[in-house]
Amino acid sequence: MMSIPLKLPTEYWSNFTVLQRDIEYIQNYLFETETPQTTQELTAVLVEECIRIERETQREEQLASGDFYLPQETYQIGQNLLFPSLALKKGQVTAVRPGNNPELGTFDVIEVRFDDGTTRSFAASLAHHKLNHPVEEAFDPETDVSSILSLYGDSIAHKLDVALEGDDSLVRIAGAWFPKALLVDINAGHLNLAEAILEMNGGEPLTTTALMEQVELPRTSNPKLTEFSMNYALQEDGRFDEVGPTGEVLWCLRRLEPEEVQTIPAVLKYTPVDYDRSILNSQMLALEAQLDDELSETDQKPTKTNEVTITLTYPHWRTGTLPVSLRVRPFFPTAIESPRIRFTLVDGKTGEKMPAWVVREYGYVSGLRKWYEKQKLIPGAYIVVRRSKTPGEVIVEAKTHRPNRDWVRTVLAGSDGGLVFALLKHEISCEYNERMAVVVPSVDAVDVAFNQKTRQPLQKLVREMLQKLSGLTPQGHVHAEELYSAVNILRRVPPAPLLATLAASKDFTHVGDLHYRLAEMELEEE
Repeated sequence: MMSIPLKLPTEYWSNFTVLQRDIEYIQNYLFETETPQTTQELTAVLVEECIRIERETQREEQLASGDFYLPQETYQIGQNLLFPSLALKKGQVTAVRPGNNPELGTFDVIEVRFDDGTTRSFAASLAHHKLNHPVEEAFDPETDVSSILSLYGDSIAHKLDVALEGDDSLVRIAGAWFPKALLVDINAGHLNLAEAILEMNGGEPLTTTALMEQVELPRTSNPKLTEFSMNYALQEDGRFDEVGPTGEVLWCLRRLEPEEVQTIPAVLKYTPVDYDRSILNSQMLALEAQLDDELSETDQKPTKTNEVTITLTYPHWRTGTLPVSLRVRPFFPTAIESPRIRFTLVDGKTGEKMPAWVVREYGYVSGLRKWYEKQKLIPGAYIVVRRSKTPGEVIVEAKTHRPNRDWVRTVLAGSDGGLVFALLKHEISCEYNERMAVVVPSVDAVDVAFNQKTRQPLQKLVREMLQKLSGLTPQGHVHAEELYSAVNILRRVPPAPLLATLAASKDFTHVGDLHYRLAEMELEEE
């Protein structure tokens, strides 16, 4: 079998650029198929089209320099030929003479001089020969669509996404693209009825199909087109919110979503602090990654695993949320377009299912308040997050045990409206991180202090917390992890700015292994 493999530059796919011709091809493809397509599906279509174009271009260039040699053809002196069986070697016919082989019948012999100076003889005008068949393309890994998508698919898809977003003639719903001109008309009456249906459902999301069953829509020969049109109309109406995880479209009334889903709770809201990240040493960076703060800028890649154990901080305990940190992110559902995603949490011990939300913009999961109370968790408790085999579900498990009395850091209201810390005995029913654990007898008192202290300069707040915590240990040393836990009771601060404050200020002395003390304490001891 003769083959002409397509030869592309090594960097063709890695440096791939989406051209205007590619956008026009995608537009025509969507018009012809009349079926919404995801970016990944369109990426495969585009790769196939690019390969086709490059093959045709290369074939035209080859034919411009000569004809493909086939034994059945007749050739003239001076004619340029390409030989597929010789890796497209190029030569020119220098002589033609009759062949002499009674077994083959009448045929010609041509002499061909190649560009490298060599000369060879070939049969011509020969009707029966194994090379007398159309040139076929052989399998070539460099142009095999599945191989290309495996290596470069994500990169090409991202570039195509950006290009399609700039095309006003296309719309995207739940990751699928479609021409705006082909959409079915969905009027205000349809949308009003959809709102009433969702309201009757008590705020619970519904699929597009469920809504369409109760809304009389224009009939078309393509149900998928009608569904896509309905999705687009709902997306363009501010009353509705698409909250389904990737691969699933769910609609909810935005006004019926939980308050902490619509608006970030005050205790989770971070006012950015300028700091010099370059002064963080390896110990500090390791602690930053360990703390699972959703606001951290750490670029350390987490290892792939089926479960992670995280420490519940006060802000998330207070709001009934979980951080979607770098380690935790792979466990929760995501969607390209949905800022809020509805899914289900499952108690790993009891199997109880709880409706929950991923708030992508601010990096937290909402819906655990009652579960925290039921499990009798405290800030600093360990929580296991585990993968589920059921799509749209995530397993959570609290490390609980029979109550026992432990000495635990306790936060109390101070006479000045601030907070004080004391070691007191409490009945504890969960495993916890000793450096981050704290019992909060009065949330109201902490809320009052939070409102007073949240705008306090970070250095002043860190100094105040270090001073108060240092009284709980004989040495007066406080670990950075303890400071992180305490500071976040009064002000939302990720680890890096806090650690940079400790490293940059002369108010704090590092005494080893991320333990700190106030510098003035050393002067007093001297």
